[in-house]
Amino acid sequence: QVQLVESGGGLVQPGGSLRLSCVASGFTFRIYTMSWYRQAPGKERELVATIGPTGSINYAASVKGRFTISRDNAKNTMYLQMNSLKPEETAVYYCFRPIGTYWGQGTQVTVSS
Repeated sequence: QVQLVESGGGLVQPGGSLRLSCVASGFTFRIYTMSWYRQAPGKERELVATIGPTGSINYAASVKGRFTISRDNAKNTMYLQMNSLKPEETAVYYCFRPIGTYWGQGTQVTVSS
């Protein structure tokens, strides 16, 4: 069965960096578009970034220039490098496969001094 497992969240100071990972299993990872979403307390889940099977990338305007999405198909893993983090980016970050609508369990990112 399809499984998506995120890791790498934690507490970071404003301006700091974190790298999230999403390990996929149960499907042929390399042929699927994958995304990162986030959901802040009291807010709707929002798209952060998407990467296609051939490496095409799109970012939300709010993270462009600070976040980098990437994938390693040999490791069935997607990454999200987050730099210059802001307190308002405190959220649960989710790995998502659009086709079939599969979500990971999420990893908490807290940006606070």
